[in-house]
Amino acid sequence: MKIFRLILFILHLGILFLLLGTLLNAYVPPKIFPWFNLLSLGFPVLMISYIILTVFWVFSWKKRAFVFMFMGLAFINPVKRWVNYSSPKNGDSEIKVVSFNTRANSGRVEEIGAYLKSQNADVIFLQEDSGASYEFEGYQKTNPAGGFAILTRYKIISQKAIDPQDENIRVPGLQADIEINGRVYRFIDVYLHPFRFDKDMVRLNGNTDANEQKVKDVVKRLIPTFKKHQEQINFIRQSVENSPYPVILAGDFNSVPNSYEYYHLSDGLEDAFLAAGKGSATSFHDYKFPIRIDYVFSSKSLKAISYEVDRSIHISDHYPVIVKLFREGK
Repeated sequence: MKIFRLILFILHLGILFLLLGTLLNAYVPPKIFPWFNLLSLGFPVLMISYIILTVFWVFSWKKRAFVFMFMGLAFINPVKRWVNYSSPKNGDSEIKVVSFNTRANSGRVEEIGAYLKSQNADVIFLQEDSGASYEFEGYQKTNPAGGFAILTRYKIISQKAIDPQDENIRVPGLQADIEINGRVYRFIDVYLHPFRFDKDMVRLNGNTDANEQKVKDVVKRLIPTFKKHQEQINFIRQSVENSPYPVILAGDFNSVPNSYEYYHLSDGLEDAFLAAGKGSATSFHDYKFPIRIDYVFSSKSLKAISYEVDRSIHISDHYPVIVKLFREGK
């Protein structure tokens, strides 16, 4: 029994250090050490394992349980980025936004158009937009750029693609300054470089050699993409930091919470899910694994009063994210 507990103790310590490694994504970029970013993909499994082992020590009446419980406090916010329960928020919505990766419209333009129209949103962020002509009375559409589009009922002051002017770096976003009720806001639609996996690439079977090769192939695709994301984020951050207006940044980051992408795109902004979300934030449903890769961030002068992942809609491999915000002060 002592040997068994020793093995579990070593395993628990190992999981703790791996979890701490995910926190280092706030400081260590993928071009220097991409493996911390890789760990962020396994955060839910690592965290569940950590909790189960902690509970085991509690029921075993071991003092080490208190140490692991104390260390677990470091992961409260990282866990809330996946699963959260916020208290009800009061206030009248000033801006309603919808962010939706339409998967190049999935051959269902009419359904997508009808859904988006029914939301009566002030601003709609689209990713993987095929340029389909959605007919919304009273809405204008920004010029699509690399699969992006922003639709709004309000006056567009200016718009531009966030273009790195480098053929090796994919356009990561679309920027539009929009006047709403006499106030101007900068809306940034984000779509980071996709991994382009299909289900067969990540589905393991009983063949050990084949599974090992699949894991190697996945890692070979993940790490270069992390590095591309780092380059794309630099250009998005310029758009955020140079904005004279409050910012609302939303889209498909192709990155999970606690990743390098999450930490650096959210820098100085607030995650609407942390402020107003309830339950799971999982937004990508094509795999049977909890994956949150769609986000809405805003300047701190804007407060989220509701956050919804609309799981009633299955017209894409992503669920739409719907957020209502209001602006504090004048």
